[in-house]
Amino acid sequence: MSFTSADRAELVRLFRERLLAVMSRSGLGQSAFAASVGIDRSTLSQILSPANDRLPRLESVAAIARVGQVSLDWLLGLREVEVTDPGLLTDGLSIERDAISPVDERLVRWHEEAAGYKIRHVPSSFPDVLKTEEVIAFEYEHFIALSPPKRIEITRSRLDYLRRPETDMEAATAMHVIASFARGEGRWQGLGVEVRRAQLEHLIALCEELYPRFRWFLYEGRELYSAPITIYGPIRAAIYLGQSFLVMQSRDHIRALIAHFDQLVRAAKVGPREMPDYLRGLLEVCG
Repeated sequence: MSFTSADRAELVRLFRERLLAVMSRSGLGQSAFAASVGIDRSTLSQILSPANDRLPRLESVAAIARVGQVSLDWLLGLREVEVTDPGLLTDGLSIERDAISPVDERLVRWHEEAAGYKIRHVPSSFPDVLKTEEVIAFEYEHFIALSPPKRIEITRSRLDYLRRPETDMEAATAMHVIASFARGEGRWQGLGVEVRRAQLEHLIALCEELYPRFRWFLYEGRELYSAPITIYGPIRAAIYLGQSFLVMQSRDHIRALIAHFDQLVRAAKVGPREMPDYLRGLLEVCG
């Protein structure tokens, strides 16, 4: 699974805006700045083009942060206030490659390691752990790296995790994402009405069953933006960037991402108590 085109465009726009600020402050010309971060001038020009809809390789993003003396989470738009502490650039930072899905098996292990801590999650659509088998099969029908049966197996495992009495998890989703699902728009085009209605009813049942251990918030996507992230208590945070996870384990990075997530929660238009009724309202727009 990847970002929607709107999500990816916003992520790239924020990155380009902050890259331009870093370049301006450096005082270097485009060729010299490109050389300082280990890329050629044509690649930098492509990154800066308004027509570009992709982030550069993570090694290049890390090099830009290091040269500009800014933190990666600020550069990627996950921290509003710029931090210039060089220790934040590489401390506790790693890149996990071959991320076949924003919910692959590494995340299952990371969930287990964070047992007893609050998990904070911003999914790329709505929480996969709440999806029906029919919706999973639709999403992964053409996904070579992760078959629908394997994804269903992972989902069942994570749902078992959510049902544990010690679980403490919050999720935040942009309102337009779940509304688009209800209407069968965007990535959900071609998904039948009955499947979508069954999914909404499944969401209602799980929200009622799992509360208060699991709490789901909807925020206004025109006011705030977030890349898909999962924060595993104070242990680590993982940002899903397509085919890689950017994993952060430094205390300052994790605090910054918790503050980012908490901003989404404070701005939520729909809270966990209202969620079942909100989802029942979406049943009316399925069609």
